[in-house]
Amino acid sequence: MGVGKIGLALGGGAARGWAHIGVLKALINAGIKPDIVAGTSIGAVVGGCYVAGHLDAIEDFARELTRRRVFGYLDFNFTGTGLISGQRLCERLDKHLGDRSIEELDRRFVAVATEIGSGREIWLSRGRLVDAVRASYALPGIFRPVKVNNRWLFDGALVNPIPVSVCRALGARYVIAVNLNFDISSRGAIVQESHTNPGELTVDDEPQPVTGKNGVAMRRLLQRQLFGRGEDAPGISTVMVEAFNIVQDRIARSRLAGDPPDAMISPRLHGIGLFDFHRAEELIHYGEMAAKREIEDMTREISARRESTQLTPWRG
Repeated sequence: MGVGKIGLALGGGAARGWAHIGVLKALINAGIKPDIVAGTSIGAVVGGCYVAGHLDAIEDFARELTRRRVFGYLDFNFTGTGLISGQRLCERLDKHLGDRSIEELDRRFVAVATEIGSGREIWLSRGRLVDAVRASYALPGIFRPVKVNNRWLFDGALVNPIPVSVCRALGARYVIAVNLNFDISSRGAIVQESHTNPGELTVDDEPQPVTGKNGVAMRRLLQRQLFGRGEDAPGISTVMVEAFNIVQDRIARSRLAGDPPDAMISPRLHGIGLFDFHRAEELIHYGEMAAKREIEDMTREISARRESTQLTPWRG
């Protein structure tokens, strides 16, 4: 690998990952083109499309999503190991990435995944790009796991939510990290509730009949159960992903403390949910703005290191 490489670590965060698109656009416009890209979960999706030359395609896909279209991509699977098989999403990725292998890309790319059973952190740096990306975003319980090289894998955010360490290991001397869950960190305080009124506790046990033709009622039931029936009734997916995200945030803070990046980009995404895939326009904008806030400092630091021969010029 040599010395002087610039690394980009793209973190997980479900729908918030569209902010990575804005970050990359800002970096490109500033002339900062990383030699190494490591992604976890949605970070692997956007990062993989970027290194394959399809950043515009993934942006177009994200911007065309509506609530209805998001639900249309969810192919429910009640007999496997996840609520969603992910085949429809896989077909869309195949359309853009095809059979491209990671080895064919013009720069280093790694998708981080977790091995079922052993809990090992797996760095996918060879083989089909689509398979690596799918394994990295296979959220436990939501998407079914993916078998790669005889290993069953799921979401890498369980072990390395923001893969700074991967960039370092591949020779990056300057690492830019993107943290999509910065606002969640501020929610880590302990709150003691000592005066709860038992009469205020409620249980959402309203029965939902399954009736109707052509599966319409079932579809609506699934939508309510997965995405909730309002602010006071979070759906299954929201509960699962929020719980997963809290764990991811704690792991990320621990790992970043031991191996901090040289620059951190933290989009301000308060109020944007983890399943708000239809809000791509806002997310891309927030990502771009967050990157622009850091670009002046990053450019100065990169130039200073280059002048001191610690960094070689990045590839244009």
